[in-house]
Amino acid sequence: MKKLPQAVPTVQVDNERVRVTEWRFAPGAETGEHVHQMDYVVVPLGDGRLKLVSPAGEESFADLKRGVSYARKAGVHHNVINANTFEYAFV
Repeated sequence: MKKLPQAVPTVQVDNERVRVTEWRFAPGAETGEHVHQMDYVVVPLGDGRLKLVSPAGEESFADLKRGVSYARKAGVHHNVINANTFEYAFV
């Protein structure tokens, strides 16, 4: 399997209550498979599309709009891949 470029995380806040991370993805970049240890909120910094891959290899897509946040509970297990032809970022 071809190795994808890695998304770049920049931690902005990290304390006993919250962690805020900006993620920047070159086209085709991935986070790598991971499990969310905390509830989380995503705030897209632009319009774009992300591919979500489950541990079983199931693929789905999320179409995101700038400034339209969403939240998920801890325990989500996936890999996130930039499906755009341009850099994509969210906090």
